[in-house]
Amino acid sequence: MEPVQELTFTNPGTGEAFGAMPMTPPSAVQAALNELRANHRWWSRTSVEDRVRILNRFHALMIDECDLITETISRDTGKSRLDALQEVILTADLLTQYSKHAPEWLQTHSVPRGLYLTKKCFVEYRPHGVVAVIGPWNLPFTLVVRPVLAALLAGNTVILKPSEVSAATGQLIEKLFQRVPELAPYVRVVHGDGAVGAALVEAGPDYIFLTGSTATGKKVSRAAAERLIPVACELGGKDPTIVLEDADVSAAARWSVWGAFFNAGQACVGVERVYVLEPVYDEFVSEAIRYTRELKQGFTLETNSPYHLGPMTFPRQVDIVREHLNDAVARGARIILGGRINGLYIEPTIVLDATPDMALMRDETFGPVLPIVKVRDEQEAIQLANDSRFGFGASVWSRDHAHARRVARELHCADILINDALCQFAVPMLPVGGLGDSGSGRFQGQEGFMQFVRSHAYLEGGAPLPFDPATILREPGHYEFGKLILKTMFGANWGQRAEPVQALAARGLKNLRVAQLAKTFEQTPPEKRRLLAGAALSILGAAAAAAFFLRRK
Repeated sequence: MEPVQELTFTNPGTGEAFGAMPMTPPSAVQAALNELRANHRWWSRTSVEDRVRILNRFHALMIDECDLITETISRDTGKSRLDALQEVILTADLLTQYSKHAPEWLQTHSVPRGLYLTKKCFVEYRPHGVVAVIGPWNLPFTLVVRPVLAALLAGNTVILKPSEVSAATGQLIEKLFQRVPELAPYVRVVHGDGAVGAALVEAGPDYIFLTGSTATGKKVSRAAAERLIPVACELGGKDPTIVLEDADVSAAARWSVWGAFFNAGQACVGVERVYVLEPVYDEFVSEAIRYTRELKQGFTLETNSPYHLGPMTFPRQVDIVREHLNDAVARGARIILGGRINGLYIEPTIVLDATPDMALMRDETFGPVLPIVKVRDEQEAIQLANDSRFGFGASVWSRDHAHARRVARELHCADILINDALCQFAVPMLPVGGLGDSGSGRFQGQEGFMQFVRSHAYLEGGAPLPFDPATILREPGHYEFGKLILKTMFGANWGQRAEPVQALAARGLKNLRVAQLAKTFEQTPPEKRRLLAGAALSILGAAAAAAFFLRRK
């Protein structure tokens, strides 16, 4: 029997331990997944309208319990109650939009039938089955609950592994789902470290949605690839900001500071690099220093907290920030503001003279550090912004929006913000995600929602009819007929489409095996003969009219 390990809840803002819970033994993960697979047949047969109704009960419960949720998040991560409340708001917003649009998105729809004139062709969407959601610690409520809700709404059952770093929030999420009886059988939560995550992949879910570090994403993706399990990963970032000459420099500085220091810099789409054109560089630096000095750092559980940022949540991340700063200074960079580290608290820090060879400019820092780099022109800014293995988001600042878009289209990233920072996750209908080491797949929007279903293609009808073009082409000896179909149905222009009609008239239909087709036509049931004859006359009439029109042209 495996020894039971505990996860201790510690408030990073105070160092206070405020609870504990047992880890899920890795051996228990398979049983949980098997139970969800058995329950999936019932949930997947529930209509999408009924799923919306059931999830609305969770929606109402989440809002009723928002004070408990924000207090738990705040204790667990050290962020303010207001920042924690934003996680609840983002979750409610996305569920509102998905509940409105999912019934339409999941509808079966027809597609063009091609050569199969007497068939129906349509696409149907079905859930994957059991979806595994692996969550992060930096936004431990919204980045966990939102993919769970999307997967459930799509008809999947869900096995969730929250981060062990924010285990108290994970425990609360489990309790919230258990409080909705109609949802409880379809969500299971497993708590623990990497061993539990490995057991989860080993158990064989039908789809994996992971939010976390690039290293974790690669590890999970490799393990999933061995089992051909599809994976969507929302991973790390090194998001650049470009400030052009015609930017509102004060606004660019203010919101770049916010984008860099929100949540103590612990955001995958936070501002990690700023490239400022030389004519406005000094003004931008001055404004960035001014806005940073206005920030207050600390922790309180009061809802009216005066603090803009709190401590780091994860001790190991403090070490990474320290390593990046030490490496940058050793290579010639200058810390002009902040830089002091006291336990889990890192002062908001501005760094100048950073170069591309520094870890601070190459690797994800994920802390309250803002490197500002002077560039000669926008081409140098674009080149430096793209000099990264990450490709999540980017910001471009300019009063000329068309100019900003032209620059943005040169950037190797998935999400673009013009004159703003960090906020793409606040728009639930925008499909956001990453390129390269920032991940795969999309989160939010219709594209993000449809990741949680599979498409199934249908071609439906009676037995193949002898006068159906596709049926004729199944038999040898119909090369010329095939060319006729190619040109009349799929010609690139009207001239190509009319050419066979003109040729047929000239040759008197000699090469179409008229006798053979007539014999086949006689064997066709009378009611279908009328249908086919009418269709054939309509097609030939339209083609002849087109040919006449083109000849006049």
